[in-house]
Amino acid sequence: MDIDYNVLHPFYKTLYDLVGEENMLKIYDEYRGMQISVPMKLYDRNLAAEKIRQEYDGTNLTELTKRYGYSQRWGSNLIKDK
Repeated sequence: MDIDYNVLHPFYKTLYDLVGEENMLKIYDEYRGMQISVPMKLYDRNLAAEKIRQEYDGTNLTELTKRYGYSQRWGSNLIKDK
């Protein structure tokens, strides 16, 4: 399929710019017509909690909560409830 970038819908132009033509077409084929809601957090809350519990050494909570995109308060409560 030959893509004419100049007449793409703005959404698909953005995707094209971000991921390239091939991946934009894959996304188009997979999700066209669907309404997509993208989570604010990159990491799953429960899986991140598990990982933080495993990797917490008593001094690295700030680093871990930043890495997984959660607040220090959330991390503190997580460790406290452990």
